[in-house]
Amino acid sequence: MQIPLSPGQSASDAAFARASDPYQRIKIIMEFGSAEFWVALGKIIWINILLSGDNAVVIALAARGLPAKQQKQAIAIGSGAAVVMRIVLTIVAVQLLTLPWLKVIGALLLIYIGVSLLMPEGEDHGGGKQGNSGMVAAVRTILIADLVMSLDNVLAVAAAANGNMTLLIVGLAISIPLVIFGSTLLLKVIERAPIIVWLGAALLGYIAGEIFVTDPATHATVTELAASYGLSESALHHLAGAIGAVVVLLIAKVLQMRHAAKSAHA
Repeated sequence: MQIPLSPGQSASDAAFARASDPYQRIKIIMEFGSAEFWVALGKIIWINILLSGDNAVVIALAARGLPAKQQKQAIAIGSGAAVVMRIVLTIVAVQLLTLPWLKVIGALLLIYIGVSLLMPEGEDHGGGKQGNSGMVAAVRTILIADLVMSLDNVLAVAAAANGNMTLLIVGLAISIPLVIFGSTLLLKVIERAPIIVWLGAALLGYIAGEIFVTDPATHATVTELAASYGLSESALHHLAGAIGAVVVLLIAKVLQMRHAAKSAHA
């Protein structure tokens, strides 16, 4: 049973109307085992795996300074809360992405997080205040970074769900253990290769640069400036990302040198 579009009615309005119709709700439930449902579910899970790589990096970096038991707790809580937040973001993402300066603020937050992750662990977690405050700080870092990085990503997930909230929630929920596994694996890699911490921070800076130039408040001006130098929009994104990565690494290096100088004179 198809509900025809009335004049001026959008596809999203029609999807809402179908979901509001009792017959259609029963049909959606009955389609739970259909091939279409499983194909769409597979798309959501696959998209989320591809888009969650940077999130797994943040989770691993934020939890690396915690005791082993709290690492597991921070990863589980951070991953679960991030997925819940992503579901909420998916519902309002289209409206959020049109707000000017939102991405600029997000980009600055990512730069701050990237720099803070490279600071000595004593500064990061408040010296002797490891305990619960350290885990709370790690979870807070995970949520803030995931909030910023998911603004664009959730649009792809929402498109795959095609207005079906059951698909959206099930698909993202299934992805939680995958993100946890990726974060746990990265923690082990970081222990053997500390350079991963710098690469992860650079990744946050890169994403910050890309986000900055796509903000509605800056996009037109930056794109016009790039075009005057013969840069395509794709090249502009890569350049902005590279600048963001360099900014994070330079700020972190300068702050580390200042911290080392203070420690030497203490």
